[in-house]
Amino acid sequence: MFEKVLIANRGEIALRIHRACREMGIHTVAVHSTADADAMHVRLADESVCIGPPPAKDSYLNIPAILSAAAITGADAIHPGIGFMAEKAQFAEMVEEHGFVFIGPTPAHIRAMGDKVIAKKTVADAGLPVVPGSDGPVGTVEQALEVAHDIGYPVLIKAAAGSGGKGMKGARNPQSLREAFGLARGEARAAFGADDVYIEKFLTRPRHIEVQVLADTHGNAVHFGERDCSVQRRHQKVVEEAPSPALNAEERDYIGTLASRTTQRIGYRGVGTMEFLFEDGQFYFIEMNTRLQVEHTISEMITGIDLVREQIRIATGAPLGFDQSDIRFSGHSVECRINAEHPETFVPSPGRIEGYHAPGGLGVRVDSALYDGYLVPPNYDSLIAKLIVHGATRNECLMRLRRALEEFVIGGIETTLPLHQRLIQEQDFINGSYDIHWLEGLLARIR
Repeated sequence: MFEKVLIANRGEIALRIHRACREMGIHTVAVHSTADADAMHVRLADESVCIGPPPAKDSYLNIPAILSAAAITGADAIHPGIGFMAEKAQFAEMVEEHGFVFIGPTPAHIRAMGDKVIAKKTVADAGLPVVPGSDGPVGTVEQALEVAHDIGYPVLIKAAAGSGGKGMKGARNPQSLREAFGLARGEARAAFGADDVYIEKFLTRPRHIEVQVLADTHGNAVHFGERDCSVQRRHQKVVEEAPSPALNAEERDYIGTLASRTTQRIGYRGVGTMEFLFEDGQFYFIEMNTRLQVEHTISEMITGIDLVREQIRIATGAPLGFDQSDIRFSGHSVECRINAEHPETFVPSPGRIEGYHAPGGLGVRVDSALYDGYLVPPNYDSLIAKLIVHGATRNECLMRLRRALEEFVIGGIETTLPLHQRLIQEQDFINGSYDIHWLEGLLARIR
C-alpha cells in the first residue's frame, strides 16, 4: 500500500480523495494555488505545497510544479482527481517516468479514449454498438456532406478531442451543415488545440446512460450498474440518478455486462465510465471517460462500495477483491450538482460564503469543500457542492431529496439550489419521463 499520495486537484474531489486515503491509513499531500490557500482539502491534508498563482495554467495544469511537489514531499503516487490532469496522457506518462505511480488508467488508454474517433473504433472492434457516423475525422465540408447524406439528417459535428459539448454543432440540412462545419472546427481548435471533427447521426430524443466500470491489472473487470445523466444544460450534467428509470431489468443487465466485457477486452486499468445514448430500446456508445466521474457517488450509494478506495487499491497492483456476483444493488440514488451560479441566468457567482448549513439525516450525503467564511474563487469550475440522496425506492429517494434541498443553506452568493428545488417538483422528472433535451425545454418555458 502507498505511504503517501499527492492529490493533484482541488475542491470537493480533492477532499473526497483525501478522506479515502486517510481511511486507508495513507498520508496525503495537497497542492494548491494561492487562491486556494485556505481551502478545506489544504487544511486537512498532512502536507501542502503551493504550486502557483490562481490561473489553472500556472498551477493545477503546471506539470513541473506538481512533479516537484511530489518529489520534495516524498509521495509514492499521484491522484489526478477529476478534470485538470485527469485525462492528460502526457501527464500520466511523466508521472510514471519520474518514478511515481499514476492512480488511473495507462497513458495509452487515456490517449486512445481521449480521441473520440479512435475510441469508437476501439470499442466497436470489441463489440459495442456505436452511433452511425463517419469512420474517422472529416477534413472538408464536402466529405461531411457526403457522410451526412449516407446516414441521413439531422447530424452532429463533433470535435474528435472534445468533451463538455465544446466543438459540437448540429445540422438539419446541407445548408446548415455548411455553416456549422467551420464553426465546429474553429471551436475545437480554440478549446483543444486540434480542429479534427467527425460526423454522427443526431438522435432526436435519447437518454444519456452511462455504466461505471472497474478493472484491475490481472484481467478482471466489473460494472456497478448504470446512471441516468439525461438532465443536462448545454451538454453539462445537472442531475444524475441510479438506476435509470428508463431501463427494464433485461436492458440493465445487457448494457452492464456489455460494458464490463468490453472493458476487459481492451485491457483497461482502474475506474472508467462507458457512456451511451439510449433511444427506442437501442444503446449507442458515445465515449469512455478514463477517470473518476463527478457522479460516481450515486453508484457508491446503491452498491455500498467506495470507488476511490478501489481505484487506489488497483493502482498498487492489487486484484479486485470481488467479482460481479458479489456486487449487490440496493435502492435508488440521485445527485444534484450545486453550482455557484445565478439559478436563472447561470452567470457565475464567486464570493464569500456567509452562512452554510448542509442537510443531514438517513440517506443524505453532501460532498463539498465549503465552510462558513470560505471565499469561492472566480478562477475555476463553478461546482461547489454535490447533494446525494439514497432511498429504498425512487419515490422515497425523491421525497428525501426534496426535504434535503429545503434544508440546504449556502449564503453570501447565488447558487443553483433554487433550480434544483424547481426541477424535482416537475411532473416529468417525478415520472422519470425526460431526455437530454428536457431541461433546455423547461428552462425556455419558465423564463
